Amino acid sequence: MKYETWQPNRPVMGAGGGAARSCPAPAPWLVLSPLAPRAGPEDMGTTWGSPGWVRLALCLAGLVLSLYALHVKAARARDRDYRALCDVGTAISCSRVFSSRWGKGFGLVEHVLGQDSILNQSNSIFGCIFYTLQLLLGCLRTRWASILLVLSSLVSLAGSIYLAWILFFVLYDFCIVCITTYAINVGLMLLSFRNVQEPQGKAKGH
Repeated sequence: MKYETWQPNRPVMGAGGGAARSCPAPAPWLVLSPLAPRAGPEDMGTTWGSPGWVRLALCLAGLVLSLYALHVKAARARDRDYRALCDVGTAISCSRVFSSRWGKGFGLVEHVLGQDSILNQSNSIFGCIFYTLQLLLGCLRTRWASILLVLSSLVSLAGSIYLAWILFFVLYDFCIVCITTYAINVGLMLLSFRNVQEPQGKAKGH
């Protein structure tokens, strides 16, 4: 399509051949608007997409393990003789870890904010929130979502290192569920660092 260059104040010929009044120059954005590139989907604001099958699998596995940990802790509170599937022996017992004082508020919230604080919840509650947040942010195609993924992953990694130290050097236990969640957190952190370096418009197929 050809566009004629506008010449400001060019006289317009009247019906009888005489010169009529001059037309004022239009606004620059009206002249250039046909030539301006159209905005693509990435310029229209926040877009949603697939989080990738790897992130989806890791988040779902983390949610399942967190919910199972809540179930084990509740069952152990009702029955002290309850034996979970992850209780292999005296040194490999997840129910003993979940029921310890470090299984609620990371063993820190009660001492800082008090036992009745709303933040003094089971560690599994924080796990459910974290994996849900990772899944939702993984569906967003924005720079700030990628940054939040990295920040939340770093917080989860710090928590995993702290709880792993408690597990091995304080409780002297080997919790299969706990170690699996630590591995999931490391995997999500690696994904978050890789995604933040990719172009925002690139599809997440991993």
